[in-house]
Amino acid sequence: MSTAMQSTAMPTPEQHGFRAHSDGPVVPVQTRSERFRSTEVADFAPVTGREHEWKYSPVATFADLISGDLDGSRLEVTSTDAAGVALSWIARDDARIGRAGIPEERASANAWSSFDEALLVEVSGEEAKTVTVTRSDLGTSPRAAHTVIEAAPFSRGLVVLRGIGDARLTENVEIVVGEGANLEVVSLQEWSDESVHLASHFARIGRDARLKHIVVSLGGKVVRVNPSTHLAEQGSDVEALGLYFSDAGQHLEQQVFVHHDAPHTRSRVTYKGALQGEGARSVWIGDVLIGNAATGTDSYEQNRNLVLTDGTRADSVPNLEIETGDIEGAGHASATGRFDDEQLFYLQARGIPEEEARRLVVRGFLNEVVQQIGDAELEERLIRALEAELQGS
Repeated sequence: MSTAMQSTAMPTPEQHGFRAHSDGPVVPVQTRSERFRSTEVADFAPVTGREHEWKYSPVATFADLISGDLDGSRLEVTSTDAAGVALSWIARDDARIGRAGIPEERASANAWSSFDEALLVEVSGEEAKTVTVTRSDLGTSPRAAHTVIEAAPFSRGLVVLRGIGDARLTENVEIVVGEGANLEVVSLQEWSDESVHLASHFARIGRDARLKHIVVSLGGKVVRVNPSTHLAEQGSDVEALGLYFSDAGQHLEQQVFVHHDAPHTRSRVTYKGALQGEGARSVWIGDVLIGNAATGTDSYEQNRNLVLTDGTRADSVPNLEIETGDIEGAGHASATGRFDDEQLFYLQARGIPEEEARRLVVRGFLNEVVQQIGDAELEERLIRALEAELQGS
């Protein structure tokens, strides 16, 4: 049962994405780090769909997840066994909750206000290990969830957070990477066709630690996964990767934020997607903020979309804010286009039928992300899933 309370107070300017200055008028928030944050859903103004964080989203299709009562009881989860990985449930007042970040929008706050217990995934030990945590058949009622993934100092591991079957879920995932740790987290959305999934991921990376964060969205009617990474200590590093395939009537969205907040930090953001079918939609927004203390920063973000049919739409918005001139480099790129005719001609000239040539081009385009997962079994399964998407099954 939801613990959220509805607020009757007049929303503040900050709740609407504005900032009040003592010596001047109320003005729009100028930098990503100034956005309003709260763990209480009642602290956020009602969502209209015109807000900067919602203007690309079909908010009417998941109004119940933004403002309605949510079932915050434990989700049914299964996991594979791996030495050095422990799963447990912790109370919402546990000190390990809230260290990586807190909500910047109402759906995330609604989940935070509503969950009863959080799933804790603890990774320890310097040897490599893989664990898959699966949430399946959560039903069609609106639900809330909270997950904390913690990598101990100098540990190594790969955590796959997988969703299958029916779901109507809004959740928060916190990722805390300790000093010198090397953690990979794969968020895999393979939900049923009518499922809706809203997720906010918050990561905090310690000194000389590395996080590889991969979002793979294939299933679901509406899927919105927004990862936010705080490079909080010197030498921290993030590689943020994304892979998505949007079919007819499917909305897949990612809003990525990387905050460089310490010296000599590094980030690489690469999201790639394909769209086919009437009404297929993808949204990618990439925000990188290089703070004034983040000297020596090395950062680059890019988004590439491949349009396979008419009737699709891909929104791609890269943003870069730099508050110090003492950096190694920073840049961004975005491109959306159709098949490369030269590639198709090259393959067909060697006797490959057009349909097969198209599949090879798409597979090659998306494999750049798949091949960076580093788990052969998972990579092969995703390649098979992409082949099924291309065949329309």
